[in-house]
Amino acid sequence: MSAVESIHVDGVWRAAASGAQREVLDPADAKTLAVVAEGGAEDTDAAIAAARRAFDSGPWPHTPVAERSALLRRVADLLQRDREEIALLESRDTGKTLEEGRVDVDDVTNAFRYFADQVAGESAGRVVDAGSPDVHSVVVREPVGVCTMITPWNYPLLQASWKVAPALAAGNTFVIKPSEVTPLSTVHLVKLLVEAGLPNGVANLVTGAGDPVGARLSDHPDVDLVSFTGGLISGTKVAQAAAPSVKKVALELGGKNPNVVFADACATDEGFDTAVDQALNAAFIHSGQVCSAGARLIIEESVRERFVAELVSRAEKIKLGRGTEEGVECGPLVSAQQLAKTQAYVASALEEGAVLRTGGKQPEPSDVRPATGYFYLPTVLDQCHREMRVVREETFGPILSVETFSTEDEAVALANDTEYGLAGAVWSADTARARRVAARLRHGTVWINDFHPYLPQAEWGGFGKSGVGRELGPAGLDEYRETKHVYENLRPSPVRWFGG
Repeated sequence: MSAVESIHVDGVWRAAASGAQREVLDPADAKTLAVVAEGGAEDTDAAIAAARRAFDSGPWPHTPVAERSALLRRVADLLQRDREEIALLESRDTGKTLEEGRVDVDDVTNAFRYFADQVAGESAGRVVDAGSPDVHSVVVREPVGVCTMITPWNYPLLQASWKVAPALAAGNTFVIKPSEVTPLSTVHLVKLLVEAGLPNGVANLVTGAGDPVGARLSDHPDVDLVSFTGGLISGTKVAQAAAPSVKKVALELGGKNPNVVFADACATDEGFDTAVDQALNAAFIHSGQVCSAGARLIIEESVRERFVAELVSRAEKIKLGRGTEEGVECGPLVSAQQLAKTQAYVASALEEGAVLRTGGKQPEPSDVRPATGYFYLPTVLDQCHREMRVVREETFGPILSVETFSTEDEAVALANDTEYGLAGAVWSADTARARRVAARLRHGTVWINDFHPYLPQAEWGGFGKSGVGRELGPAGLDEYRETKHVYENLRPSPVRWFGG
């Protein structure tokens, strides 16, 4: 395939029907990294039609689970074979460090292996006791059908795997649209699916913009499920577009995640060091472009000044640069648009009374290479409060806001005072307190004395405006299934309800 044949429909790589192309930029220097096809409505309709045929008439939905499981394991092996190539691709496309790219590939591999294991040993269904020896009653789970998937730009390969692996494990066909900003690793993933032996039409890919591609994937009547990961505004549009056809919808819409630190967590030098280190990790990994980023530090007042001072000191030592360079700890923001958004959030916070402790600007050209990239200094905003936009809204940049509390109830109230509810953390040396607070937090994932780890066998998703549905875990597989009750009368006879 050529560089611009990035659309995959019914087993064939092709250019956009319109001939349109899009440049993919390297965020480290704003130069062209690749050129891909800019798909449109015609390409999207063709991909959906291929997925529909493959589901209605093809072999994949009826392939034994052992064979589907084996294919997922082959994909996992291919991912590890291409680990360095994919990690480099992900680093160059998103701006993250090369080591982060490697971790992403390993996590994707684990997701494919987990869902392969999930379906490998499944039985033919759950037998239900009907109360009669003359009735055989069983509940079975079947694939939903044609699934469309819209993935974000921050973790393109990882988020694709969270959808593709369970969808295939369950026997579905799909069309995937990666973000137009970071499509390259998803193209590679589809190549591996083909190499692993997936039948034509099962996996289809359209590169292009949210309008028209994403919109069509959401409202098309031949689609049975749409899974979207991204921002709240776009996710709301997806749900609205899907509503008239009453298709299944799964949405992961980000979060505004609290990191609650009690003073007792900092009572020892080791505890203090760990809590500060983890607060940096929570806020600034991948330049804060993480849906679960701990962008709200909620710190007990008695240790606030010491904690924030140390946090600022360490933040100022974070080395920025191209993610593939040795020693770089933090890469650029993904685009000029995201850089402008970050600048606007900091400006609004300062206007609303926040105190800038560090950052708040782009680095000097002499301090970062390449100097033309979308870099922004790790930023700490002190004396923040709930009415500020930077505290309420998902910034998706290297911005950490600091709020304080004096009592446990106040800490919980602050942590839950958000429209979102994706993730949060509590730090305390008092195990009873930590578990008590964790139980009161209204967030889909709660860490105690940690931040960011997740497990493929544990569900991921949020409360409130963080979305609906779950990814990963048994529930992540069930998103891609329908439940059917089959009631078999082994000795049928007349009912005689009606006398005639």
